Amino acid sequence: MEIATVIGHVWATKKEETLAGSKLMIVRPDVGGPSYVAADTVGAGIGEQVLVVSGSTARRALGSDSCAIDAAIVGIIDTIEMDREAEANRKREQKERRTGRKAPEA
Repeated sequence: MEIATVIGHVWATKKEETLAGSKLMIVRPDVGGPSYVAADTVGAGIGEQVLVVSGSTARRALGSDSCAIDAAIVGIIDTIEMDREAEANRKREQKERRTGRKAPEA
C-alpha cells in the first residue's frame, strides 16, 4: 500500500470488458516515482491524497481476481501524523541514495 495524490482522470470509451464501470484516475506517489493509473473504488477527486494498493490486492478490492487492474484507490486520507525527525532522516537517506553522497546531518 502506498500514499499517492490524485492528479487526473482517464476517460476510455473503449476498454477491456472487466474495466466497464471502473473510474480510472491518474495518481502520483508521494514518495516519488512515475505517475500511473489506478481504479477508484472510493470516489476520490483530483488533489486528494489517497491509499493505493497494487497487484492481486487491487483486483480483490474490485471484487474480481480476473479483472484487468493492477492498482486501486482504496481510501481517501483525511490526515497524516508522523514523526518529523524520522521523516527528515528518510528524506536525507533518499537524497544520499540519489546523489551518492552523504548529506550533512541537521
